[in-house]
Amino acid sequence: MAAVRGRASRGQGGAAKKSRQANRGTVSVSDRKFTTARRGATRRSATAALLPGFIAGLLGGWLGAAPAALAGEDDPAFITFGAGYYDAIEQEDGAADFRLEYRHNRKLWILKPWAGIEATSDGAVYGVAGVLIDVYFGRRFVVTPSVGVGAYAKGDGRDLGSAVEFRSQIELAYRFDDRSRLGVAFGHISNAGIDDRNPGVEIVSVYYSLPIGSVFGE
Repeated sequence: MAAVRGRASRGQGGAAKKSRQANRGTVSVSDRKFTTARRGATRRSATAALLPGFIAGLLGGWLGAAPAALAGEDDPAFITFGAGYYDAIEQEDGAADFRLEYRHNRKLWILKPWAGIEATSDGAVYGVAGVLIDVYFGRRFVVTPSVGVGAYAKGDGRDLGSAVEFRSQIELAYRFDDRSRLGVAFGHISNAGIDDRNPGVEIVSVYYSLPIGSVFGE
């Protein structure tokens, strides 16, 4: 009888041990998922906070050194073609990203209006318009911060939480003799918290800007 009770006790002990191990495994998987989600949210929050701040700082620097930026005063309007990678940071909904933009040469104070359309290989479409600033460093390099707002349809791509989305972007471009530009850009799109769900997305792009006169043979 004692031997039977001993075997029963050992069996109960083994079952309890397996249960504790299973629980630890469940908690471990849950913790990993929570940690991954928290890191993703932290990266999105940091990007959403830092990029507009960087653009504002660059604007302040431009205002402090406006005479040095006059090298591009006679730059024309541009038709701009872009291609890049959508969801460049988290890479959960990665897709090819394509853009067509019109950048006006007329200034509203120091701001130039622009408008464009963006589409991804997952069928997302984003029509957007806003303002930009060209900051010139000598004759060859231009830094262009921009902001915009527009309508977003996700298609089979990432759900950004709202049909209304905001874009902030910073671009560095090289200026050729004919005023065309080749540049790289980093942008962030999100709904700025107007919806409870605001995942946001980051895009890295390559841009080529052609003076509109050369496109139409003027």
